[in-house]
Amino acid sequence: MANKQGMSGIDVRAMVTELCGHLPLWIGKIYQYDTKTLGIRLNGEGGVKHQFLIETGRRAHLVRSLPESPKTPLGYAMFLRKHLEGGRVRAIGQYGLQRIFYIDIGKKTGVLRLVIELFDEGNAVLLDEGGVILKPLWHHRFKDRAVIPGEAYLLPEGADCSEMDEGAFAGMLAASERDLVRTLAVGCLLGGTYAELVCSRAGVDKDIPASSADAGAVYAAFQGLIRDVETHPEPVVTESGCWPVRGLGTVQQAFDTYNAALESFYPEVPASVTKEEEKRPKLTREEVIRLQQETAIKKFESKIARAEKAVEAIYTNYPLVQEVITTLQRASRSMSWQEIEKILKSSDLPAAKAVVSVHPADAAVDVDVGMQVTIHVHESVEANVERYYDQIKKFRKKKEGALAAMERGVPKQKEKPKETLHLLKKKWFHRFRWFYTTDGTLVLGGRDASQNEELVKRYMEGKDTFVHADVHGGSVVIVKGPTEHLEDEVACFAASYSNAWKAGHFAADVYIARPDQVSKTPESGEYVSRGAFIVRGERQYVRDVPLGVAIGVQLKPDVTVIGGPAAAVRAHTDHLVELMPGTFGPNDVAKKIGRIFREQVGEDTWKKMKAGLNTEAIAAFVPPGESDIVGEHEG
Repeated sequence: MANKQGMSGIDVRAMVTELCGHLPLWIGKIYQYDTKTLGIRLNGEGGVKHQFLIETGRRAHLVRSLPESPKTPLGYAMFLRKHLEGGRVRAIGQYGLQRIFYIDIGKKTGVLRLVIELFDEGNAVLLDEGGVILKPLWHHRFKDRAVIPGEAYLLPEGADCSEMDEGAFAGMLAASERDLVRTLAVGCLLGGTYAELVCSRAGVDKDIPASSADAGAVYAAFQGLIRDVETHPEPVVTESGCWPVRGLGTVQQAFDTYNAALESFYPEVPASVTKEEEKRPKLTREEVIRLQQETAIKKFESKIARAEKAVEAIYTNYPLVQEVITTLQRASRSMSWQEIEKILKSSDLPAAKAVVSVHPADAAVDVDVGMQVTIHVHESVEANVERYYDQIKKFRKKKEGALAAMERGVPKQKEKPKETLHLLKKKWFHRFRWFYTTDGTLVLGGRDASQNEELVKRYMEGKDTFVHADVHGGSVVIVKGPTEHLEDEVACFAASYSNAWKAGHFAADVYIARPDQVSKTPESGEYVSRGAFIVRGERQYVRDVPLGVAIGVQLKPDVTVIGGPAAAVRAHTDHLVELMPGTFGPNDVAKKIGRIFREQVGEDTWKKMKAGLNTEAIAAFVPPGESDIVGEHEG
């Protein structure tokens, strides 16, 4: 049964079965509406178009029409369009009864697989032909798998009895220490409502021990449910949720297809701003503040409700939580958390299986007790519950404060004196790549071989530091004085403005040397090309330096575009975007950043300062190669 929180594995099976009935299909436009919601136009034969809506972590189904697309396509939609648009859908399937389904798309370069996860926070993951992740919507690391580019896509650990024969199914029931309904809900990925439905169809008491149940009757009911979902659906909405077959509860409305039932059951995704809405008068400052206060109150109420639910779940599963605490407390006395995490992955104990993820820094684990709760293992069950009570108190206090603020009304805004902005005067080093470290040291980098040569020959002095990525091709970096940020900010600068970025790597090694170690004089038989140097003697290496660049607009004391490591840029401005190696060319990225900054600093400021605020100034700090915008910040 699909509920407001999301779809179960049986619901996914019903949706996927219906979707397969529309094959053959081709991928049309792909849209992204927010951080979790995607839309795909599926083109069928004879000009038929199907609109497919995906809300990762919750639901996926056909709709009569997709929401209006955003004016500026979001990054992941652009990535999927580049790889999938125009491709033929070769297959649509589900992994067992997991809340995960996939769409295989054939292109000239091969068959790619788009995987959609509808559990927990959800995700969308594009895989290559070998099952290796090209790019997920969200990067995640779990205790049993990593959903990041370059890793093989692995399914979450857990039982799935959808492919079991009757003998294996009977063995699974016989080995269970739980009652029948919980065994089916967890061991067969049915969830509570479908587990109750199977028990009802089998004519057995759901609360009896699974080991004593009539395995043949339960197996027949389980297989009958799947068969009905696939071949004889009767989609309905009841007071409890949306069913692909007649389930438990009173029918409120029946539908011809399960996708239609899901569309009716779930709320519409808010559309982008339409032209008519643009013509409407903008909200006043008072209305905006009131709306923000109302939104904050709803957010506090949601957090209070979740904390209250967590308290109830912990007390309901008191013995399990106590076992987790006792077991991990004992283990932590003699093992590291890394060792504990490995043991948890391989253990079949209920307490180990309940642990979803580990937080070594906090000596805490996330435990599945019907919902995910955080348990600190060096505290009692009651002390962990008290943490949630503290959250409830905190958010109730914030809610009361917001309500009181609404009663007081919005104070009149004092007019601020207009600030006069001045463009930064050009200095000798602005033609190079440059930034100031967080502690104020100037760092220079060459844009090409000629500038690399010039920096070393003309501007490198005895007390400077020479830094370079340990790859062929990249900026010569000269640090003009002492700094505490040599191994983080400066190393990141050298790694990012190198061919490691162009190659799509996310980390690179960097080495550091003194000026007297750097030479253009080759040994006999050697040749040193323009922009290259020989570094003799021992170097200091910084390994696996993460690549990443921030570009920002500095308004004070003078207006200019700045770029470099995120921490250094953030120290000088609140208007910035962050880049990682990705999909789009330097010119496209520079233009998109320009549009973002134009909105952040305001049209008037952008136009007045266009001599210093323009696409060309931004492009000077965009690394060579393809990039993705991974974050925007505005003060």
